[in-house]
Amino acid sequence: MSSLLHELILRSAEKTPDAEAIRFQKQKLSYSSLAHQVERAARGLIALGLGRRERVAVYLDKRPETVIAMFAAAAAGAVFVPLNPLLKPEQVAYILRDCNVRILITARDRLQLLEDVLPDCHDMRQAVVVGEWMLDAGGAALPLTTWDNVLSRGDAGALHHSIDSDMVAILYTSGSTGKPKGVVLSHRNMVAGAVSVASYLQNSPDDRILSVLPFSFDYGFSQLSTAFLTGACVVLMNYLLARDVITMAERERISGLAAVPPLWIQLVQLEWPSPVQDHLRYITNSGGAMPRAVVETLRTKLPKTDIFLMYGLTEAFRSTYLPPAELARRPDSIGKAIPNAEILVVRPDGSLCAPGEPGELVHRGALVALGYWNDPAKTAERLRPAPGQLPDLTLPEIAVWSGDTVRMDEEGFLYFIGRKDDMIKTSGYRVSPTEIEEVIYSTGLVGEAVALGVPHPVLGQAIVVVATPLNGSTLDVDALMAECKQHLPTFMVPALISMRSALPRNPNGKIDRKQIAVAFANHFSGATG
Repeated sequence: MSSLLHELILRSAEKTPDAEAIRFQKQKLSYSSLAHQVERAARGLIALGLGRRERVAVYLDKRPETVIAMFAAAAAGAVFVPLNPLLKPEQVAYILRDCNVRILITARDRLQLLEDVLPDCHDMRQAVVVGEWMLDAGGAALPLTTWDNVLSRGDAGALHHSIDSDMVAILYTSGSTGKPKGVVLSHRNMVAGAVSVASYLQNSPDDRILSVLPFSFDYGFSQLSTAFLTGACVVLMNYLLARDVITMAERERISGLAAVPPLWIQLVQLEWPSPVQDHLRYITNSGGAMPRAVVETLRTKLPKTDIFLMYGLTEAFRSTYLPPAELARRPDSIGKAIPNAEILVVRPDGSLCAPGEPGELVHRGALVALGYWNDPAKTAERLRPAPGQLPDLTLPEIAVWSGDTVRMDEEGFLYFIGRKDDMIKTSGYRVSPTEIEEVIYSTGLVGEAVALGVPHPVLGQAIVVVATPLNGSTLDVDALMAECKQHLPTFMVPALISMRSALPRNPNGKIDRKQIAVAFANHFSGATG
């Protein structure tokens, strides 16, 4: 069994060297070729002066070099930092400075976008440019070389030594509540996560997994680690339209597809060709609750496909999953703990909640991250001793205290209620936005919807729903409000429903609630009742 992240590729290359590991457009990369290029790139990075545990940032769209660069940094004994390709120069520069990146791997057009911000990244030593480019270092902010030059130096230099507790990656959160935070993950975290997820998804060498989510998102990176663990093939895709995802799934005979709720909401409104049902073995959802109406439509359109509803944290990779066999009985559940993890529901004093009692989700086990880079205060807040430990332990076990409110039923199944900072406090009540959104989606009148609380001088917070119409239709706000009044208690009925043509998203593809909240921050400032 592999104990280091890059060894997932090496072990599969030993078992099935000629099997297809990566497909990108018309390119095919076998496991033996992938392993060879990872090792050469690792040695090439060390030849550039990369030290043990130093950071390598990868700022590229999806392509084979992106995958090779990340796993090469791991093989070199360094730490990779995948940057979402949607980030703007100022956001990229913040991350480069925050975790003291030494080497940046990017493309020509992206490097040119960073021209004005790189001089402030004082720890950077080198930029590596992927793709054809005649290098001219004159006036450049730092030394430049090409990806081909890195590979050509792959015969030199020994790899730095690593063990499974060493950090291997820093994944930055979307920063919806402030500056992005870098979650530090070890080899052990990422390998344990791959083993756990692949076991309940039953991944095998026969799988063809479509990668549409960014690698900077732990859920997106999981498509790589689970595939490489089991010798499956990953099909890389930079999609523009939801319809492109379905087209690719049919063309490449995809067996596994992962997406976040906003993408599923778009996909469920489209037609799925019947041949897809013959090979799409499973689909997964994480990154937010999937509306029940969307789940039911997916079950109708993809009757042969297993649907896995999951819950995860960047700080713990993945926490729960709902077995497809339970979906009909518990469509609102996020399931039980994944293999090799324990999920607890805890009161503020650290005692365990009774069945049905809301509490904070606490995750313990091998997937718990090392902490937040350069943020000891946040680390101490979120990563704390696990509840119920023996009092005489010299080194207490650290668990992730998620900040999310859930409840557990008598059979141990979990139900998401909301994030502490998303809960709406109105008229003395604490209201879960998820509960309102479920009713909104069940009407069949909206494409996407968000419920949030905004300041109100009398209510504390007023409930605002921002929604988009279904494809090709117009949102009937009055009809939607009437449905809310019929199906929600008075204190949960929105004070305002606002129509938008589209909802803003953060770089991971999730709806950006904070940006929407800012737009309505002063809407009720003059209200008197």
